[in-house]
Amino acid sequence: MPFRYPVALELSGRRCVVTGGGAEAERKARALLEAEADVVVIAPSVTDGLRDLVRRGELTHVPRRYERGDLTGAFLVIAADADRAARAEVFAEAEAERVLCNAVDDVEHCHFAVPSIVRRGELLVAISTGGQAPALAKRLRRRLTAELGWEWEALIDVLGEVRAEMLPARTVDLATWAARWRALLEREEELLDLLAEGCIDEVRALVYNALKPATTSAHFSGSVR
Repeated sequence: MPFRYPVALELSGRRCVVTGGGAEAERKARALLEAEADVVVIAPSVTDGLRDLVRRGELTHVPRRYERGDLTGAFLVIAADADRAARAEVFAEAEAERVLCNAVDDVEHCHFAVPSIVRRGELLVAISTGGQAPALAKRLRRRLTAELGWEWEALIDVLGEVRAEMLPARTVDLATWAARWRALLEREEELLDLLAEGCIDEVRALVYNALKPATTSAHFSGSVR
């Protein structure tokens, strides 16, 4: 099963269930919390880390084994039980109730694979091997984590800010607009070096001036020096 169609899900406020209470269940639950999901962990016992999250009110713990019906109202479930038979039961209900299911280290009982993630603010790099070589995906994640510094996060923020400011005033056609973006991003290394030195306003000005000919307005509310 190659899992060839990549997506980035919006889980904010959605009920997401994790079955199992071990270290892997904790890792999955924390990732779901980062996505602002409404997380429910179902397991007779859980790790100290999960207990701490329960005490802080960040997730709900149902202190028993999974039972049929536990996926009612769920958008997504991660079966992190050590027992394969338990994962199969979870998957069967997920199939019947049209709930997205991922079973840890059990491709047969998955609708999707969870990629290895590198996150820098709004920049999200997902690495997947289609469930074939997860250790390689993790190795590549470590490499990219080392290579993609905080300046990438700053670059995304600056580009998004200037784009939002200038897009309503764009007068050129889409092809010309895209060409100006390509020319700007050819200077990627220069922009990243400036950001690494803390020159955020200078980068903002460079981005603005590169795109300005594509608009009718010379107004820009950001700080340009």
